[in-house]
Order: sequence, then C-alpha cells, then structure tokens
Amino acid sequence: MSDATLHMTDRDPDDFAVQIADQVESFLVAVTEVAKGDEPDSAVPFLLLEVSQLLLAGGRLGAHEDILPDERYEPDPGPEADVDQLRENLARLLEPVDVYSEVFDPYEPRTAPVPARISDDLTDVITDLRHGMVHYRAGRTTEALWWWQFSYFSNWGSTASAALRALQSVVAHVRLNQPLAALDGLDTDQGLGDDTLEIEAGRVMVEEIGGPLGMRPVV
Repeated sequence: MSDATLHMTDRDPDDFAVQIADQVESFLVAVTEVAKGDEPDSAVPFLLLEVSQLLLAGGRLGAHEDILPDERYEPDPGPEADVDQLRENLARLLEPVDVYSEVFDPYEPRTAPVPARISDDLTDVITDLRHGMVHYRAGRTTEALWWWQFSYFSNWGSTASAALRALQSVVAHVRLNQPLAALDGLDTDQGLGDDTLEIEAGRVMVEEIGGPLGMRPVV
C-alpha cells in the first residue's frame, strides 16, 4: 500500500485512527525536515511544537480503552528503517543543548538523574511510530493503533515527555534571558568506575544526610 493511501478520500477524517495516523505522520515528516538543518535557528522551538502535538495524540491513545489486535501474533512488518543518519543529523543540529539531565521515573523514590540526549529520544520515538505506520499503511489499522498505544505506555510516551521538558527548558531559558548552566561534560556514554561511584555515593550522603546532622561540608 502506497503512502497516498494514508489520506484516502474514502476515510472519514473524524475517525479516531485517521486522526492519530495524521498526527503521527505529521511528526515523522516534520522531524525529518528539521534534521536536514536548513533552518537551525528555529529547530528547537519547532521541535517543541511538534513533540507537544505528538503527545496530544499520545494522550488520546492513553485515555482510550485498551485496543486489542485482530491477530494473536503481530504480522511481520519487515526490517526497521535505519535511523542512524537521522540521529547524527539531529545531534549535530542540537549539539549545544543535546545532552540533558532526566529523572527516569518520577514515582521511584530517590531516583537519581541520568544523562540523556534529545537526538536519541527523538529517533527512539520515531522508530516506534514508524513501526506502527507500517501496519497502518498495510491496512492493518487495529494493529497499528494497538502498537502505538502499547509503545506509548512502554516507551515513546515517557521518552517524548522527557524530550519535551528539555526542549521547553531551552526555549524558556532563551526567552527569559537566563543562560543555561554548564553540564560539566555530562554525556550518555560516560562510564563510571567503582571508585567513582563510591566517591559519588559518599558525596550524596554528605549533602543529603550531613546537613541535618550538623556535619561540616567536606572541602
């Protein structure tokens, strides 16, 4: 089934599946265009808008009753499209603000922030959305909706939400004329050895427990 069938004239524009697919397709096309780097100055606010609109579709999927696939086993959608070039283009475009700090689960007590990349997040989301789009374009509408809903809960919803917070923070810092704090070389591929982890654990204990106990800060 060709791309043209995504917007077939016999499909009801008010249909839930059509609306979700339209929002997914809009996001896929928009991020791919941004990654080309033709308008770098507007990349961050444009991505903020697109991720916000995508999460509206995610919210609708999340609020919808559980969608059950027509078949017990998922039909083979074929090989996943390569996103490495897209990831590299986004990382190059967003280089000054690509890495950010994120708390993985806000309901996990005392969860430590972890480094993440907006470019990784966006390509991760795109991989999930493309997977469902293959089913949709093949006429497997229920399968596509099931996949988009399931992966919204299990992956792309939280990933897109994290990227949205980072993008919104960048735009807010710029509009409020508040310089971003340096992340001191923080990166997602930064490995911590046992000694470093022990030192970091001790520092956290001093900061979180030492103050209430009246301990002097370690210099």
